[in-house]
Amino acid sequence: MVQPAQKKILKDQPHYKGHRQRLRERFVVSGADSLQDYELLELLLFQAIPRRDVKPLAKQLLQKFGSLTEVLNASHHALSQCDGMSDNVATAIKTVTAIAHRAMKQELMNKPVLNSWTRLMEYCHATMAHETKEHFRILFLNKKNELLADEIQGSGTVDHTPAYPREIMKRSLELGATALILMHNHPSGDPKPSQADLKMTQAIIEAARPFNITIHDHVIIARNGHTSFRNEGLM
Repeated sequence: MVQPAQKKILKDQPHYKGHRQRLRERFVVSGADSLQDYELLELLLFQAIPRRDVKPLAKQLLQKFGSLTEVLNASHHALSQCDGMSDNVATAIKTVTAIAHRAMKQELMNKPVLNSWTRLMEYCHATMAHETKEHFRILFLNKKNELLADEIQGSGTVDHTPAYPREIMKRSLELGATALILMHNHPSGDPKPSQADLKMTQAIIEAARPFNITIHDHVIIARNGHTSFRNEGLM
């Protein structure tokens, strides 16, 4: 039997306290698939905001950015500008995103990436598709096509990124790479290559030839998909 003093304690507790415990139990017992997107986001917000009902904030973030993926890929600045968000909470969200990207990268490192193309594209989409500026990225491979390094070689504006074949070759030789996969993103959402993209690719292929470095592909990543130059017969 609940004593009067215990009843008062329970009454004085914030209403969200029981909700937090129930949500945690559902996650542990039934798994993530049993929770809606806003509930998963609540679980994350619990860690950064210990004493507040975070359900309204979770729903607000999803409404503002459009999806859970968009929330996790929003910039730190964009997140921190939302009502009810602090710098610490924005950092917590971006930390989760960074951990997910790091884990995906580690699954690919030192493995033959041409045999894991679907997983590679998932990783590149996760890390590049939501960027607001263009980034030129290179995957350096050894003679077994195992991933040696994944590096951003340059960043530009919303529609242009410079790439320097000489610097790319220099870095390839430093790493002992014998093959490359070129990557860059289109913030516009359209993965269709431009004439500048085609010329840049050809220039890198020509620069690589004297060193017997193979260019396996050039892939453009965008929110609406990706384009493989190799599959499109562009190289």
